[in-house]
Amino acid sequence: MNASPTTTMVRALPAEHLERLMGIAREVSFPQGARLFREGGRADRFWIIRSGTVTLDLHVPGRRAAVVETLNHNQLIGWSWLFAPHVWHLSALATSPVRAYEFDGAAVRTMLQEDPALGASVAQWVGAIVAHRLQLMRDRLLDLYAPYGSGHSL
Repeated sequence: MNASPTTTMVRALPAEHLERLMGIAREVSFPQGARLFREGGRADRFWIIRSGTVTLDLHVPGRRAAVVETLNHNQLIGWSWLFAPHVWHLSALATSPVRAYEFDGAAVRTMLQEDPALGASVAQWVGAIVAHRLQLMRDRLLDLYAPYGSGHSL
C-alpha cells in the first residue's frame, strides 16, 4: 500500500488495521480558537478530523507564527506522538469548531509494537505525511524569509 501525503487513514490502512485503531478512538470536539497543542509540548495523542479546520503553525521568534498547513476532513493532526522524544514540532489551532477522533499515542504505539504489520502500515502512512509537512514548512519559510521565496506558490 503506497501512502501519499494526502492519503487519509481510511485509504492508507487495510480494513483490519483501521478497525483495530478505531476501536480505541474517542470522539472529541474543540471550539474555534482552541489550541490543540503547542510546539515543544508533550505529544501524547493524535486526531483525525471529522469536521472543521485546523491550522498547523511554527513559532518564529519576533514574528507571528508561520502557518504551515490547513487541515480538514479526514486528515491527521499530529505525528510527533509516534517518534521519540514525543514532543510537538508544530502547534495546532482550531480555526473553526472541530469534531475529531482522538487516539492515545501510548496505546497506539503499544499496538504497533505488538503487530508489526499494523506498525508498518501506520509508519508508512504517517511517514508520508511527515515528509509532506516538512516540505511545506521549508517552502513556507523560504517564502517568508528568502529573497526570492521558494519558487513554489502556496
